[in-house]
Amino acid sequence: MKIFAFGSSIVSSYWNGAATYYRGCYKYLRRLGYEITFAEPDAYGRQQHRDSDDFNFVKSLVYKPREADGGADLDRMLHLAREADIVVKHSGIGCDDRELERRVPAECSNAAMTFIWDVDSPATIHRMRADRTDALALACAGYDAILSYGGGPQARDGFREFGARAYYSMYNGLDPETHFPVDPDPSLSCDLCFLGNRLPDREARVDELFLRAAALAPDQSFLLGGEGWMDKPMPPNVRYVGHVPTAEHNRMNCSAGMVLNINRASMADFGFSPPTRVFEVSGAGTAMLCDDWPGMADCFEPELEIVVVRTAQDVVAALRANDAAARQRIGAAFRARGLHDHTYAQRAAQADYAFRDCAARRAGAIGPQTQSLATMADWREVPGFEKYGLQLQEAFA
Repeated sequence: MKIFAFGSSIVSSYWNGAATYYRGCYKYLRRLGYEITFAEPDAYGRQQHRDSDDFNFVKSLVYKPREADGGADLDRMLHLAREADIVVKHSGIGCDDRELERRVPAECSNAAMTFIWDVDSPATIHRMRADRTDALALACAGYDAILSYGGGPQARDGFREFGARAYYSMYNGLDPETHFPVDPDPSLSCDLCFLGNRLPDREARVDELFLRAAALAPDQSFLLGGEGWMDKPMPPNVRYVGHVPTAEHNRMNCSAGMVLNINRASMADFGFSPPTRVFEVSGAGTAMLCDDWPGMADCFEPELEIVVVRTAQDVVAALRANDAAARQRIGAAFRARGLHDHTYAQRAAQADYAFRDCAARRAGAIGPQTQSLATMADWREVPGFEKYGLQLQEAFA
């Protein structure tokens, strides 16, 4: 069973927070038996900042965006996509998003199931609501389903507004082969670290929960990683280390006394949007301070497995209240919960469920079939498939 996916980048995490998510989901879908081609544009310097990880679980294709060659390479990618069984358009590619959102269902749906796999539902829904002639607003009903790594009920209802046939939550996760405890590095030692790119939707929250906390706790050491912060005024007890490749995340996480997560404001408002950093740190077994948002307690138990903070004072209080033994207990519980409930192997099984569910509905069946699509010769041979049409009843999981 072949999947063809369009996304920002699977080979580079440079200005690309979705890279870890793509890798986890597709690595374990490959282990279920799916063959995956991942197409990404040569843009934003990502091909010049490739990570050193092993990506042999996908066939990686790099294409020229329309502005580079008038669209010839994009046309070639869509031609290749039509040979797949499942075509995925991820959100936030940054090049030709609207053209792909329009063309994928129009050109691929007769031969393949098509999916929007969203990595920023609040932004996508805001965009559609702001412009009802937006490409995805008009094409949403043509996709078999929406998969989203966050947003919960607000994201589900937002996509349903535009005629989505089905919606599946597909949260970030933990890959125990990638995210695991390592020996601390003295050069990265700190009381609290935060890793995240400088984005307008998050900067005010970083100012409060990280930089102001550092100013309130001059006796504590703080480490900041990520792109874009080089000209940001910082207290003297904050050290900035710039971009940290994904291969170095374990070393950074395990060298800190605690790690801070700060969601973007729109993700926090929608809730139900645990980012990759939460699960990376869970895998490392380091205690986490996490900003508050709806649905967070569904992932990890506050105070036992994760510490919730709402203000700079909360951050300082948590640093001072939790000694080394307490941090170790929280980190161990955090890791145990991640390994039990939030692995990418489980996420891949959920994606396979979504694919089976959509294939069954295309065939006029009720409910998902028990056989994984990855092991089927051709899901289009399911009895009743030819009866599929745009009148398909909306279904939400």
